[in-house]
Amino acid sequence: MSAFPLVSHFLKMVITKSNRRHILHVICFLALLLGFEISAGGVRIWEVHFDRDSVEPIKEYGLIWTVILYAFRFLSFLPLPLCICHALGLIIYNVFPEKSQIRGSPLLAPFISIRVVTRGDYPELVKRNVFRNMNTCLDLGLDNFIIEIVTDKALSLPKNPRIREIVVPANYSTRSNSLFKSRALQYALEDGVNLLNDDAWIVHLDEETLLTEGSVAGILNFLFEGKHQIGQGLITYANEEIVNWVTTLADSFRVGADMGMLRFCLRKFNKPLFLFKGSFVVCNAGFERDVSFDNGFAGSIAEDTYFAMSAMTKGYSFGWIDGEMWEKSPFSFWDFLQQRKRWMQGIFLVVHDNKLPIRSRICLSLALYSWLTLPLTTSNVYLSAFYPIPVGQMFDFLTCFVGAVNLYLYIIGAVKSFSVTRYGYLKFILCVAGALCTIPFVIIIENIAVIWGLFGNKHNFYIVQKYKPVESYQV
Repeated sequence: MSAFPLVSHFLKMVITKSNRRHILHVICFLALLLGFEISAGGVRIWEVHFDRDSVEPIKEYGLIWTVILYAFRFLSFLPLPLCICHALGLIIYNVFPEKSQIRGSPLLAPFISIRVVTRGDYPELVKRNVFRNMNTCLDLGLDNFIIEIVTDKALSLPKNPRIREIVVPANYSTRSNSLFKSRALQYALEDGVNLLNDDAWIVHLDEETLLTEGSVAGILNFLFEGKHQIGQGLITYANEEIVNWVTTLADSFRVGADMGMLRFCLRKFNKPLFLFKGSFVVCNAGFERDVSFDNGFAGSIAEDTYFAMSAMTKGYSFGWIDGEMWEKSPFSFWDFLQQRKRWMQGIFLVVHDNKLPIRSRICLSLALYSWLTLPLTTSNVYLSAFYPIPVGQMFDFLTCFVGAVNLYLYIIGAVKSFSVTRYGYLKFILCVAGALCTIPFVIIIENIAVIWGLFGNKHNFYIVQKYKPVESYQV
């Protein structure tokens, strides 16, 4: 009799569509892992996989080349901690959660500032999205909020009591001479500019970011729960009109990374150990002023990551927010490359800034150097085929695990991004396959970004194109 409630609970859990989809996803994930391990030699069952154990590398290639070969192989271990977090996040937490229901009255929510920072190059985009986001909040019954636009150039937004335009003076500078977006974010926190009390909350968006009902509900539940000072959620890139199909499909990896590593770290450790984004950030206003964005040049390129590392150093707690927001992938291959280069350069500056303690940078360093060594680890595809060396069963298993997890991030990212209802089963399958087909493109772009970013100018903040007239979209 005592087992009956457990059986009943399990059946109810499996019956829901959300949990059925998650169980199916886990089965597919584990099947891909097993299939990849067997086919690539991580689990050795074919005779060809044992041939490399008989190679005597020093005798075959010489001492120096043998050392280089082993060094290159062991670089493949750098992303292992990230991939373990990816896998745990995708298995432990439901990838297809039920639609968030607001657990409280929106009228009782604390005051919220939806803050958008822009250089002011796309005024029509900002105006359109401000009103869309405002209407999304109003439709859910949210009343205690304002939308603040922090801009370098005056946008002349329509007068509205819920809209506040903050123009950053050209002669404004922070104490540590922060630049670009961090300068604008810090200006909005200055005395005489900031109008928020310490118990208010700030929702940070990019100028192209669109709120959804699910993300607003998730934010309200995050605030009602009251456990964390900073939160972040999922962003997808394949909604409404798609400008560039290749970059959008390639960004499926970012969606998978959000659902894997980022969600796991925020829920399990309440810290963004390896990753933090600058949009869909929810932060208590008082804590944000305490952490600040005034972090000098080291915090001016990847201001979001620096802010997160500073907040971790101060002991603030991070949480995951349910729901998703919408953005668009870069419109051109050039912008895609420049975007990756800027991220790499910005994170490089954060990792090597001694003002942050090592304990706050160690995991981010692993993520960075697994990226920086990509040109070397990519060469292992050629080297392992033509210069085999004995490395042992466990090494092969773990390197195959890294490869399989990264492969699956594209798949689950595409599944989360593209709707069967919108596209139909055939086009949906083609989209998932298309995401996998972009992997060679992404590898080439990432390798160029690493080399260019390391040796190029690190003092630029490249802004990708974010707006095109609707009629020019390629659907």
